[in-house]
Amino acid sequence: MPRIKQVAPNGAGEVLDDIDREIVAALQHDGRRSYSSLATDLGVGESVVRYRVQRLEKSGILQIVGIADPLKVGFDLMAMVGVGVESGRLAEVSATLALLPEASYVASVAGRFDLLVEVVCRDTKHFSSLLTEGIQCVPGVVRTESFLILSIEKMAYGWDVRKNVGRS
Repeated sequence: MPRIKQVAPNGAGEVLDDIDREIVAALQHDGRRSYSSLATDLGVGESVVRYRVQRLEKSGILQIVGIADPLKVGFDLMAMVGVGVESGRLAEVSATLALLPEASYVASVAGRFDLLVEVVCRDTKHFSSLLTEGIQCVPGVVRTESFLILSIEKMAYGWDVRKNVGRS
């Protein structure tokens, strides 16, 4: 089996083999799938699958969660906020914004903004308060631009990790 070295978010190297990739792919498709079912499909023991899933979770490669569409469960507003950050303060601002309970996604990006922050709010009043009293007041934030999400056409987390075989 080819073994591929991946770089985990914490910088530690993690080696994934074909079985790891098949487990991740299967759980991306159905996160409730049993270890027994996975083991049968992969031709390995259930304990092998259990150990590997636990290792993948512990290393930060795999996270199994239920994902709901916020617009369908009582939140009326989602937005992506582009954030410009003062030079030298990106890590500090990013860490502060990641602590906001409304922030579902915080990413450093290349382009017109330094950060993109996805937020989920109850309504426009909540969003306005978050923007003006939360995000824009964070030391190091120099500008923001908001993009309201009107509808979600696709929300997918199931990219095929098996296609990454052979890349380093």
